[in-house]
This record gives sequence, structure tokens and C-alpha cells, in this order.
Amino acid sequence: MEETNLMEKVVSLCKRRGFVFPGSEIYGGLANSWDYGPLGVELKNNIKQLWWKRFVQSRDDMVGIDAALIMNPKVWEASGHIKEFTDPLVECKKCHQRFRADQIESNCPNCGGKEFGEARQFNLLFKTFIGPVEDSSATAYLRGELAQAMFVDFPAVINTSRVKLPFGIAAQGRVFRNEITPGNFIFRTREFDLMEFEYFVRETEWEKYFDYWLGEMREWLKNDLGVDPAHIHEHDIAKNELAHYSKRTIDIEYEFPFGKKELYGLAYRTDFDLKNHMEKSGQDMQYLDPETNEKFIPHVVEPTFGLDRSVLVALLEAYREEPAGDEQRVVLKLPFKLAPYKVAVFPLLKNKPELVAKAREIYDELRKDFVAVWDDRGNIGKRYYSQDEIGTPFCVTVDFDTLENNTVTIRDRDTMKQERVAVGELPDYLNKQLAR
Repeated sequence: MEETNLMEKVVSLCKRRGFVFPGSEIYGGLANSWDYGPLGVELKNNIKQLWWKRFVQSRDDMVGIDAALIMNPKVWEASGHIKEFTDPLVECKKCHQRFRADQIESNCPNCGGKEFGEARQFNLLFKTFIGPVEDSSATAYLRGELAQAMFVDFPAVINTSRVKLPFGIAAQGRVFRNEITPGNFIFRTREFDLMEFEYFVRETEWEKYFDYWLGEMREWLKNDLGVDPAHIHEHDIAKNELAHYSKRTIDIEYEFPFGKKELYGLAYRTDFDLKNHMEKSGQDMQYLDPETNEKFIPHVVEPTFGLDRSVLVALLEAYREEPAGDEQRVVLKLPFKLAPYKVAVFPLLKNKPELVAKAREIYDELRKDFVAVWDDRGNIGKRYYSQDEIGTPFCVTVDFDTLENNTVTIRDRDTMKQERVAVGELPDYLNKQLAR
């Protein structure tokens, strides 16, 4: 399958089956605005919950916060974002479209023109106003990253938690960047979700923990998101291209159909943020070592995970077209933990009340413990292929034998093999299979 064709097929599947819809579509849409549909929100939430479980709840050295979208604008002054959070902008003199200067070559991608105006820096923060008067005294910003809340809340966290260095503060949530050239479906949008944490360490230990978290990010990609390591590349950012707060950054890149692009990032932010907030706010941002009584400003290693890009990568990795008898089936071979629905339940025939009643009984029982879906449309083969296309790992069919011996047919998404299982054993069977 050609790479560009793969992207088109995944985008089509997302809209057709309810993963991702164009935003505001009935009004002609809004450029690069996307809404997650019934299946997409389940996939997205599964990734979020799996990430939170792995990196926060399963660890003794991590705590979480959920911070406000709008912060005191002094936060963004202290962090350097008002001055430094910019992209180079150029305008085509022929069609007057604007582009990021570092993402175009000699020709305008819109009209083919070759003359551009002088590049100027464009700030990516979304500006807004607090209250009814729109003047400079009411200016505020939608957050451009999650990190700053974790820094400004650092004193509150260490005063209310039993954390000891090294430890991390984690967060998930929406951020806003007024990107000049968003595009490629949900890869680059002006509002998107991040999952990240700031891991606070002694300065002498930053390299050890930088390497440690790089390894953990690799494990997450392979074992949780289901990404083939051959599709991942690590790019050490040149010193003259580093963000203003970073001393070292690695971009974890993925081979998207539209090119090798950044998926995640790992940065060593030194003590830049805490030191600046301490200086600008006048508040003590130091850590007190309970054993030595030493006070110092910790340094920070920051792993950042793009949630929307994680969704896109999971879909691209999972999409398959396979022969199925005389037909061709589309199947999303998502890791079972990520699948929107874990099990589908069917009556063999929807015009047989006794089969429907029994299937409904099984369905109602299963959905107490599993994310289940009911499907009685079309013939049984079409239902199987319909569930394959959205990544449902198992399909349970209630037939006339069920009424006789209380067993059902259960079908595996990946192998298409079927076996009989007693109704009473279904929960244990599914739990065992879904843990594969």
C-alpha cells in the first residue's frame, strides 16, 4: 500500500466510521479543526488512561495535576514565551498566502510563486481578554504548553505531597498554538492535547534520567501504542536550533505517510523555568532536601507526548487490508487495550425474538465489565467485517445452539478463528484474551 494512499484511507475510515469528523462541517468547516466522534473519543481516552496508569498511577515518584487553561500573563512573560515562542513567517507576493519560512522551499505551495516578503517572527500564543474591556490591562493568553503550570505549582506540590527528589509532576490537557501552516489531518492543529511531565532532578544526575526516560518512551511506543520500532527515529536537535529553555532536546520522529515528522519530544530544561519564576515572582522555588537540609533549585527533564499524534500513529500502524476468503477485509489491528470496543454481541438473526432476547441478556451482562457494542445490522459476515474495520477484538454470536446448551460462538479479530464458549465463562475468557 502506497504511503499517501494509506493516509487517504485512514482519513476516510475515520470520517466514515466515527473516529474523527471535520469540525463545524455543516457551516463549511474551519481549517484544520477536527472533532472526535463516538469511536475516536474512546480510542483517545484509552490512550490517555493507559498513559496515566503507566507514568503516574503505577509509580511512586510521580504525582499529577490538572491546571487552568488561562494563567496570569506574568507566567508567560517569566517563561520567555511572549518574547521567544515564535515561528518565522513569510508572505507570497503573488497570492499573499502566509507560510512558515522554514517549511517551504523556493516555490509557494499555493500558487507556485517564487517571490516572498521578508521573514518576520510570529508569536504562537493565542491572545484573549479577561472581562468586558479589550485593552492591554485585560490581555491574557491561552496556554501554549502544559509545563508552566507544573513549574508554578511546584512549591504547592512539594508542600502538600510526600515527594522526594527525583520526582515528577504530570499533566494531560488541551493547549493552543496559533500555527501558521497547520495540516495533515490531526497531525498539526491549532488546539491539541498533550501528555507530559516535568521530572525534577539534581543537576549532576540529569543525563542519567534523560537516558532513562528516553528508554521509557521507547517502551511506551512499542508495548502500549503498538508502534513498529523500525518506524521511529530519534533526532538530536542541533544546539543552534534548541528552544530558549533547553540545553538538550531529542525529537522522537515517526515515518508518517507525508514524511518523517516529530511525534514526541524529550528536553533537558535545566533550571531555567523554576529560576525565572523565582526571580520574577519573588517566591521561593527551591527544594529542601529533608535529609541534608540543603536548599537548591532542581533541574528538569521533560518528556512530552502528543496525544492527537498518538491517535494518528495508532491508526496508521493498525490499518490493514487482508484477503478474507473471496473478499478483502479492512481491519484495524489495534492493541486490545486501545480498541474502542472490546467485544461486539450479535443475535444470529434479528427477526428471531428468542435469539434477540438471549443476545440482549448476554450483552447487558458483558457491558458491566467491558466496553461492548450491540450490532444486528445486515448478515453475520457483514457484521464481522464491520467490527474488524473499527478494531473490535472479539465478536460474540448468539445462535440456536445457545438456546440449547448455553454456549456462544466467539470470533477473534486478528485470526478470524471461531470457538464455542460457555456463556458463564465469557468474562474470564475475554479478560484472559484481552490481556495478551
